[in-house]
Order: sequence, then C-alpha cells, then structure tokens
Amino acid sequence: MRVDLFDFDLPDERIALRPAEPRDAARLLVVRLGQGLADRIVRDLPGLLAPGDALVFNDTKVIPARLEGTRRRGDAVAQVEATLHMRAGPDRWLAFLRPAKRVVEGERISFGHSGEACFLGTLEATVAEKREGGEALLVFDFSGPILDEAIAAAGHIPLPPYIASKRPEDARDRTDYQTIYAREDGAVAAPTAGLHFTPELFAALDARGIERHFVTLHVGAGTFLPVKADDTDAHRMHAETGHVSGGTAAALNAVRRRGGRVVAVGTTSLRLLESAAGENGTIREWSGATDIFITPGYRFRAVDALMTNFHLPRSTLFMLVSAFCGLETMRAAYRHAIESGYRFYSYGDASLLFREAAR
Repeated sequence: MRVDLFDFDLPDERIALRPAEPRDAARLLVVRLGQGLADRIVRDLPGLLAPGDALVFNDTKVIPARLEGTRRRGDAVAQVEATLHMRAGPDRWLAFLRPAKRVVEGERISFGHSGEACFLGTLEATVAEKREGGEALLVFDFSGPILDEAIAAAGHIPLPPYIASKRPEDARDRTDYQTIYAREDGAVAAPTAGLHFTPELFAALDARGIERHFVTLHVGAGTFLPVKADDTDAHRMHAETGHVSGGTAAALNAVRRRGGRVVAVGTTSLRLLESAAGENGTIREWSGATDIFITPGYRFRAVDALMTNFHLPRSTLFMLVSAFCGLETMRAAYRHAIESGYRFYSYGDASLLFREAAR
C-alpha cells in the first residue's frame, strides 16, 4: 500500500510533553465499528468491558538506553549518541548511532558523563558492525549483569524524539516513562498504553471481573523510526524479542472459549500475541524475535480489542490500527481527536478500539 495513505496533519500543540495526572484521568476515545465514536476517560474502562474479558499487558521495563559518548581518532574528538535497541548477546547490543557517519567499523566509543560512566570507570565499546539506517553492533568491554549496571549508571531515559526535541529529560521521566507493573528489564521505549493504569484502576477492573495477564516484548528504538519507503512492501521492521508463557497462553485461550474477549493493552502486546497465535487463533507458548508488520488486509487471529495511544503520521503503528478497524474509520477517529483536543503520542491520551460491535 502507498505510505502516503497513512499521512495526516497534526498540530504541534497536540503533542503531549507530560502525562495526565493522575494517569487514569487521560481521555479515552472509544471506536466501535458501525457505532461511531464516544469520548470517555481511561477511568471508565471497567464499564466499557464485560466480566470475563481479559486485558493483556506488556510487563517490559524501560532501561536508560540512551548513551552519550566520544570517539577519538588521533587528536580528533567527535561526540556520538547511541540508543540501544536490542540485546544481541551478553556483551553486545544493536544500537542506532547519531551521527553514524562519525564512526567506522573497528573504532572505539567511550560512554559516560565526562568520562565517569559509573563506579566501574569508563564504559567502552567497539563498533563491530555498521548497518543500514544508522544501526550498528556495539561490543562492550563489560558483559552480563556488570554491563547492565554500567548502562544503568551511564544511560539516560530514551525519551521519544518528539518529546526530547522540546524539553530535556528530568527526574520525573524515570517514573513517568514506566508502567506501574514493569518488571522485565530490556525495553528502550515504554509500552505507552500501559502508562495510563493506576492501582485504583486495577482494583476497579478486578471488581468488574476483568482478567489481567502479562506478556513481555522488549520494545526497541525502531518504533520511533519513520517509514521512509513509498510503499509498505518496501519497509523493513526492526525485530523485537518477547515471550508468552504457557500459562498465559492457556488462560487466554480459555477466555475466548468462554466467549470473553482478549483486549491487548498497547500495540506491543498485540504484535506479540499475533506472533504467538496459530492460523486457528490458538495462542501458543512463544519466545523469540518478531518483526511482524501489520497493515490493512491482515487477518487478526488472537486479539478482539485494542487500547492504544495516538500514533505518528505515516508510522507502522498508525498502519496497525488502520488494519484493526479500517483506514477510513481511523482517519475519521484521528480527525475527531485532533479537533477535540486529544493529546497525542507517548504521554498523550488513549483510544479503545473494537473490531466488532458491542455485545
């Protein structure tokens, strides 16, 4: 499909720079096929679902994956920023370098604050490979848990570029850019639909009889990359690693057999569940890397409803929601959201999308 079909104009003032307070006070646009749009708030979610439905959350935890470093070549010193996006081994990460042209394969980069990365000293890496689009394979001098500690000490929260370009990272972001249920280290971007949940909302969902299950997909920095191709067939998705346990798979299959709905909280949960589902819709225990790219025409197997934030124009995520509810439906929903003052992107408001009419 032509990528320009997924373009739209978004006023700059619609980009949220801070989350709603409290988190579940964010607005929620409900989209049901054939039933129009409804303006609600996230706190209304329990009443929008039915007892026996199941919410599926991504419990990945954001790490401080943005590293500032220097490359020395004789007397020449260049500043280089690396955003880690997928672990490739105990001592190595795939990363996006900026500007990538300042380094060549085999060169060393020193990361940290004025050379003081952490209690271990300077965090050093070798550029083992350079790939397309500014991507590189970095091999660090440290490995395993020691490397994790060094990255945590030297790194910054990798705020999305549409926020980072407007204000610096601060201490609030360490909490704001993390879900309350995050527990599996490895993401370099938050599963942002989950940022809206609070302990109070969880309690209300429990009282309503809504099940809660967790999967893990470590979100990569590739989620921020624009689609530069003119046609979706020419776009290459960056892989992300994830896991669906056997217990979670069995529980979700039981929900659907009983007539309940599987509701993915975030596009990351949806992409992982669809990767784990067979042709008949049965969800299997699954672990590995997925580069699933969902565009209109895709046949969904595992997910009946989706809660997600509002996405960038021409992005793979806007393509995904357009596949879920239809391109024209989502174009109309986004027009309404823009005209009604909804806040967009990672710290913005949410939408609740149903593929079928309400029961």
